[in-house]
Order: sequence, then C-alpha cells, then structure tokens
Amino acid sequence: MKLTVRYFASIRETLGAGETLDVASDATVGGVRDLLIARGGAHATALARTRALRSALNQVLCDEAARVPNDAELAFFPPVTGG
Repeated sequence: MKLTVRYFASIRETLGAGETLDVASDATVGGVRDLLIARGGAHATALARTRALRSALNQVLCDEAARVPNDAELAFFPPVTGG
C-alpha cells in the first residue's frame, strides 16, 4: 500500500522533504521507521533508534505501535521545546 513520508526540522535537512513508499498492509509506524533505517546511510543516521523522534499519522501524534492506513501521511520530527 502507498504511504507518504514527510520529514521535518533536522531530519528534513538530512533526508529532504519526504518520499513515497510501498509498505505492507499490516505496517506500523515503528516498522516503517525500521524499514527506513535498514536503508543505511543518511536514513540510518537521521532516524536512528538512539534519537528521540516524534511521529504523526495524518497530522495526529501517534506512537510506534500505530497501524498505518492506506494512503496515509506519516511524519517524523524531533521533539520540540519552546521558550
């Protein structure tokens, strides 16, 4: 199934604005992150498990166990602080 992935802040600086992926129908947010990390290189660095990242499905914050619906938009971004 199709998934649009968007990157923000420092991740966007490394990987660009985003990309479209084909993922399994039972994909989760964590599974997609692992799939991208497995590409190695810049993806492995920007999305590394040692980095704290937030995610949102269709512009709603979610955790990594969330199932990815068809034609969804998944965003990855670092946690933000204000001040």
